[in-house]
Amino acid sequence: MQFSKVSGQKNNHKVTIYALSTCVWCKLTKEYLKENGVEYEFVDVDLLDEDDKSKVHELIASKGGMLSYPTIIVDDKNVITGFRKDKIKEVLEI
Repeated sequence: MQFSKVSGQKNNHKVTIYALSTCVWCKLTKEYLKENGVEYEFVDVDLLDEDDKSKVHELIASKGGMLSYPTIIVDDKNVITGFRKDKIKEVLEI
């Protein structure tokens, strides 16, 4: 599975976004992180093959997340589902 990385000066957290290429909320989430200088990596789940999609679904479920996009996982433990600026600000301290 190939992740794309977006560089930023705020890299004290490991931020991973599982998104859909056609999702407006996913695009807003990426833009919000970029505007705030947060480094993150992402993958557009709808562009993956079926095997990788299953792996993503299992990973999100194992972290207690719902199958909804965007799903942001911070430091492999905090799961944020949807474009939740309040939660993103709180968890990433921005």
